[in-house]
This record gives sequence, C-alpha cells and structure tokens, in this order.
Amino acid sequence: MRMLSRLLKFYYTASHWPEYLAPILDVGLRLYLANVFFKSGLLKVQNWDSTLYLFSDVYHVPFLPPELAASMAASAELVLSALLTIGLLGRFSAAGLFILNIVAVISYAELSDAGINQHLSWGILLGVLLITSHGRWSVDAWLEKRFENQVNKL
Repeated sequence: MRMLSRLLKFYYTASHWPEYLAPILDVGLRLYLANVFFKSGLLKVQNWDSTLYLFSDVYHVPFLPPELAASMAASAELVLSALLTIGLLGRFSAAGLFILNIVAVISYAELSDAGINQHLSWGILLGVLLITSHGRWSVDAWLEKRFENQVNKL
C-alpha cells in the first residue's frame, strides 16, 4: 500500500511538470499568430490598390464601405499583432484578431475547405490565448505586477 501511495504521489507531482512550459507555449502562440496577421496587414498596405479591389469586388464585409473595411482590417492586423507580440493588451488583441478572423471567413464566400480549416485553426489558437493565456512572459504581466497595489485598491 505504501508503494502505491508513493507512485500516486510521484504521478501527481510529475503530472504538473508540463505546466512549467505554459509560458513558452503562450509566447510561441502569440508569435505565430502575430506573424500570420502582421504579414497579412503588410500585404494589404503594400498593395493598396489590390486591397481596395478585393474589398470592393471580392470580399463582402457586411455594413461597411469597402474603403473603410480595408483600412480597418489592415490597421487591426498590424496594430493588434504588434500588441500580441509583446503581450500588451494581449487578451484584447486576441479578441480583436478573433473577430477579424470570423469576419474574414464570413466575407469571402469562395474560401476553400483548406482556407476554412486554416482560419478555424487560427480561431482556435486565438481562443486559447483569449481564455487560458496566463501571459507570464508579457508586458501585461509585468504591468500587473508593477501596479498590483493600485489595481487591488480599485
């Protein structure tokens, strides 16, 4: 019985070891997703005439004029992915990119199955960051620790 108790204790101790990798996973997800969306935003800005054509004739963003939709999409991809990279307003950034990702899928009716799967993967990863991210290695964590006393007084 003592041996079983030791084995169980070891198992439950060892089962928590992967939690030490959580900050690495968090940073990896942030960098991967930021890279995807930042490159997309850069491409939009670098080929602005093509971007305007796509938003006026191919993508059908509901409720927005094409020029505004293109500007908002490019700005969101560039700014939110930069914030996500450093972990500043990380959950807000993940939520914004999550919404942008949904709008992209809705707006492009001719998206292939592979494209839908890719957007689904990005959405799931953004959801993971939004919901479970501890962001221990982020500007948010540093700010929270730095201003912990002021936050607790609120």
